[in-house]
Parts: sequence; C-alpha cells; structure tokens
Amino acid sequence: MSATASRPTDPGRATAPRAERFARPLLVAFLVAAAVDLAGLLAGLDAVHLVAKPLLMPLLAGYAFVRGGPRLLVAALLFGWGGDVFLLADNDLAFLLGMGSFAVGHVCYLTLFGRDRAPAALATGVAYALVLAVFLVLIWSDLPAELRVPVAGYSLLLTAMAWRAGVLGRYAAAGGALFLLSDALIATGIAEWPRLPAPDFWVMLTYIAAQLLLALGVLGAARAGGRP
Repeated sequence: MSATASRPTDPGRATAPRAERFARPLLVAFLVAAAVDLAGLLAGLDAVHLVAKPLLMPLLAGYAFVRGGPRLLVAALLFGWGGDVFLLADNDLAFLLGMGSFAVGHVCYLTLFGRDRAPAALATGVAYALVLAVFLVLIWSDLPAELRVPVAGYSLLLTAMAWRAGVLGRYAAAGGALFLLSDALIATGIAEWPRLPAPDFWVMLTYIAAQLLLALGVLGAARAGGRP
C-alpha cells in the first residue's frame, strides 16, 4: 500500500476546496465584465453594454454561491439581474418590471439582515429618512404622474435596506448607501434633472460597487460566524 493510499482523508477538507476553487475565476470574470461594461458606456458602445450588463449579477451570484453564501444573498443578486435585464428596454412597463424585480431583491436583503439581532444605528436611520423625504419632495413634481407612487414605495424599501445593511459592517453599509445613490441617479434622469457627463457610467459604477460590497459584507459576516 502506498503512503498516499494509507493516509486518511478528511471529507470536509476535500469537499470545500472543490466548490471554492471556482470562486476566484468567477470573481475575476465578474470584475472583467464590469470593466468591459463601464468602458463600453464611456465609449458610447451600446452593444457592449447590452452584452456585458446581463453577465454581471449571474457571475456575482455564482461567486456568492460557491463561497457558501446564504440563499437569500444569491436570490437578491439574481433578482438584481432580473432588474438589470428589464431596464435594458427603454419604456415605462420595463421600468416598472425592473423596479419590481429590484424590490424583491431588497426584500431578500432585508430578510437576510433581519437575521442579525444587532440593532441598526438610530442616527443613521434618521439621516436616511431625512434624505429620502427631502429627495422625494424635490423630485415629486418632475416625475411622470404614473411613476410617482411606485418610485416613492420603492425608494422607501431601498432606504430601509440601506439603513439595515449597516448591521453587517462597513462593506455592507457602504454597499447599501451606494445602491441608494445609484437609484437616485436613475430617478433624476427620469425627472430630467441636469445630469453628470456619461450618466449611465455613474449609475452602473455605483450599482456594481453596491452589489459587490453587499455580497462581500454578507459573506464576511458568515465567515466570521455571524447569523447570516
């Protein structure tokens, strides 16, 4: 009998690396797709954006899955993918469907964050509430009438998610804040407010960073023995 054959095998050690060996390639693929998408937006290449954008969230969800992330995290990322795909179409129905898909993703995040018994910072919640109220007051009259109530409801849900994300640490907190900023940039575009140069680039940059930071925050809490 060879020395290798006689050595006992630890099933746990053998199984985990088989799954996690795909983690780095998936993360690299996500980052490459993100870079290609952002470069395409800066260059004004719509075809590049149409191809690269739908790849982002499935790759990040795959990374979260092989890292042993919670199912709710994977679900939140995949509902984000649904929103991404719907928003590629430029019409009100697609916008509402995309917003609905993102809303379900935020419910997944909120449920996941709710498993952590740590209280969210009250001062942060008050600050988020004030920002939301002021933003809605300022933008209300400039939004199409049929989108006002859906946008307000979605914004409330997103703000709650961003606030509650802080219970999982700085990464998740930053991800929630960036998600809020990204969607605020979309709302200002719908309201036809003055926008930054290459506005779609800034929307996608903040959105990609938000989803990545949220995923890393959840995975980090899980690895550290947190409830999620």
